[in-house]
Amino acid sequence: MTRERADAAKNRAKILAAAADIVAERGIEGLAMAEVAAASGVGVGTLYRRFGDRSGLAHALIDASEREFQAAFLTGPPPVGPGAPPADRLRAFLHALVDRTLAQLDLLLMAETTGPFARFGGAYDAHHRHLTVLIAQARPDLDAAFTADALLAPLSANLITHRGAEAARIKAGLDALLDGLLPR
Repeated sequence: MTRERADAAKNRAKILAAAADIVAERGIEGLAMAEVAAASGVGVGTLYRRFGDRSGLAHALIDASEREFQAAFLTGPPPVGPGAPPADRLRAFLHALVDRTLAQLDLLLMAETTGPFARFGGAYDAHHRHLTVLIAQARPDLDAAFTADALLAPLSANLITHRGAEAARIKAGLDALLDGLLPR
């Protein structure tokens, strides 16, 4: 793996900080490449070479929180992290994923809708693998991969946006699904 040059890493940090500030102030609609370039002190060409377009920039903004989230469920404290029973981890993971999704809903909506399969891969695959393992531990009789997809489906950014769903409602719905699937 090639290490990033120090100046490139510094520019990347400035660009992402500027982009995050713009999104926080004006929402995703206000995220214009020229404004990000100006606010971060880099050329527009540098921005396009580095991120490609707005969706590439959105993916980069999402990446940092996704890394933190994955660290939490892979090595963090229970119940999201290892050490709790699989059923407890499933519920905690899904609740944490709801919070994480809603925190970056506009960015995820942009990133997940750039193409027919944009939602899948990367983070989705990591979430799916994690759920599949936990489901297989809690209910070995189920098709764990299918069940993982079914539990992740309500967390698509476009469905949440379309329904205007709030955290409490999404969590309650997921809890109801888990209550029907998991032994107490």
